[in-house]
Amino acid sequence: MPSKPPIVFPQEQRVLTSMGERIRLARRRRRLSTTTVSGRAGISRSTLHKIEAGDPGVTLGSCVRVLACLSLVNDFDHIAADDRLGRKLQDLGLEPPPRPKRKIRPRSRSAPAGGKVSQQEVSVMAGEPGMEVSAADCQASGCLTDQARSSSLLEEEGGA
Repeated sequence: MPSKPPIVFPQEQRVLTSMGERIRLARRRRRLSTTTVSGRAGISRSTLHKIEAGDPGVTLGSCVRVLACLSLVNDFDHIAADDRLGRKLQDLGLEPPPRPKRKIRPRSRSAPAGGKVSQQEVSVMAGEPGMEVSAADCQASGCLTDQARSSSLLEEEGGA
């Protein structure tokens, strides 16, 4: 069962047709027959005719073998050799994307109901070593919030 023909857009077909014509002209300039070139390339004459007609179903390997028979295989090396667009896209992809700056929010502790905090309370909140304050002292001074008053810490100290 024959395979489906590839989908080729008109612009691509013009490229294939133009390439086929150039291959045919190169063969004729060398005064080589289709039988000679197809025999040297190891393909059938009908495949050579398809190449020269710009048929999109011809394999790339067949095209390269014909170019080698015509001493034009080095021209094949120039395809995408200077890929300016590809290099620009590659360079853009190499740069890491800019990351948004994140605001660092300081952790805040709740102030007592009066809104004033003593230096000793600030030291305890900041975790200064050597400063030990019992939960009862904090409750008496009013530095604990309602949430902290009901915490298990106070319950443990009250029960001990």
